[in-house]
Amino acid sequence: MNLKDLVAKTRTYRRFDESKKIDYNVLEQLVDLARLSPSGGNRQPLRFLLYNKPEDCEKIFPKLAWAAYLTDWAGPAKGERPSGYIIILGDKSIAEVFGVDHGIAAQSIMLGATEAGLGGCIIASLKREAVASDLNIPDNFEILLVLALGQPAETVIIDEIKDNNIKYWRDKENNHHVPKRNLDDLILKI
Repeated sequence: MNLKDLVAKTRTYRRFDESKKIDYNVLEQLVDLARLSPSGGNRQPLRFLLYNKPEDCEKIFPKLAWAAYLTDWAGPAKGERPSGYIIILGDKSIAEVFGVDHGIAAQSIMLGATEAGLGGCIIASLKREAVASDLNIPDNFEILLVLALGQPAETVIIDEIKDNNIKYWRDKENNHHVPKRNLDDLILKI
């Protein structure tokens, strides 16, 4: 698929077929895409934790926040939860601030996940201290993002924004709708 199609297909998925396991080698290949991505000053301060075992996924899941705009939804139900996670860490022995490196790495990983037939959710809202404690993450690493991954079990539809409302929503068939601004609204002519 061409790049535009790959980007358009790389949506945020929050419901997965939990029975479809992700091979550890696939997680490694996704991190390899992040390794090849740009890094500010070429410092390369990011490190990655990979999880695909159910017992590890069960430790991580309850410490994540899911879909702030869906106020009546507590997150994926059992059977719809991610079957793998990549936790992006910043190594504080290399840098104190990590700029946009983790955003670039996360997008590279998500594009690769889509190409591999997976989907995911980039999560920044989480209980960092609890995750660090449960996973024995040393103090010299800062948790920057958690990427929840799995086989998508929902349909995501891109809609045009109406009435300046950017909030995503679910329809009666449980399809996930994501409003996007149109291109003419983004490009300024000054």
